[in-house]
Amino acid sequence: MRKISYLLFIFLLVLFSCKRDEPIVIDDHVTTPFKLPNPRYFPTELNIPADNPMTVEGVKLGRYLYYDGRLNGRFHCDSMQSCYSCHQQERGFVSKNSSGKGIGVKGIISPHTVMPHVNLVYRSEPTFAWAGGLATLEDVVKIVFSLDFEFATTHEIAVETINSISIYPPMFKDAFGTEEITIDRIAKAIAQFVRTMISYNSRFDQFVRHEINLTPAEIRGYELFMSEKADCFHCHGEPALLTGSLFMNNAKDSLFAGDDDRFSVTGDPADYGKYFTPSLRNVALRNAFMHDGRFKSLEEVIDHYSHGLVNSPYVDPLMKYVAFGGTQLTESEKADLLAFLNTFTDDQFINNPDFSKPPDLKTGCPD
Repeated sequence: MRKISYLLFIFLLVLFSCKRDEPIVIDDHVTTPFKLPNPRYFPTELNIPADNPMTVEGVKLGRYLYYDGRLNGRFHCDSMQSCYSCHQQERGFVSKNSSGKGIGVKGIISPHTVMPHVNLVYRSEPTFAWAGGLATLEDVVKIVFSLDFEFATTHEIAVETINSISIYPPMFKDAFGTEEITIDRIAKAIAQFVRTMISYNSRFDQFVRHEINLTPAEIRGYELFMSEKADCFHCHGEPALLTGSLFMNNAKDSLFAGDDDRFSVTGDPADYGKYFTPSLRNVALRNAFMHDGRFKSLEEVIDHYSHGLVNSPYVDPLMKYVAFGGTQLTESEKADLLAFLNTFTDDQFINNPDFSKPPDLKTGCPD
């Protein structure tokens, strides 16, 4: 009896394992499951909505839409704008602008720096955007169309425009079963593509997996990063995401308008000056730092935490050196910490052709 039960268990285990590779069928439409990488030491819980499973066809469509400047409902080269306009791969999918901010189709600059498209499939809480308030990547995509500092258009115009481009109706049919183009389907496809953007092969990752050794300076920086001395690990010590995924007031200011921080979403005075803690993945590739881009280099960021903390009643308790103005790192300690932060750069990620513009996507305009 025990032998039969054991064999039944093995059969069910194998059957369940096989089902993960079977085609995904939604409303009688058959699609191909998209296999995400499963890096060691990374979370196993993924933020993939039940109504938007990852498929090869959906990811392909999302990649084309992500890079197509006509997505904002315009055909003139001077007026096109895509997701890539503000999320450049070579910068770790943040803005290449010196301000770190996006510039909308109307020339309006965004009020905040561009957050990176990296490892977002692991976000389990409604933490998208600096102040939060958006529960899913699909929500993020939908809101971009109407913002003056982004696409400055309507869902209806965007849908009409994409529907008029001959390559898209067949791609929507492949991804969703019919050629119908809706804003929900556009958002789902782009969200699928963004969820594939997983960075897991930086020198730091290779070090964590015991594949390489870091330099002496990088090791000293790592020890500082993970110690109470530099005090970085409380907010960025999670090795896969390099963020604690929390909203925090990190002692940048003493006065708060409350118009773009976490308070603007919750209405809770305790949330004045709180912003989402961004991932440090590929952080050395950025041109500006913090929600408003006030710091232009990692050296300035390190100086802020070392000597520039500003006290207020709203500072996060984890900022325990605020009473002393900062962690008071020495110049050599700062140099070691900077060397370690550079190990977060993932050359494979920023050069992965699967994340780049499809070579056969032609908009009639120069790249």
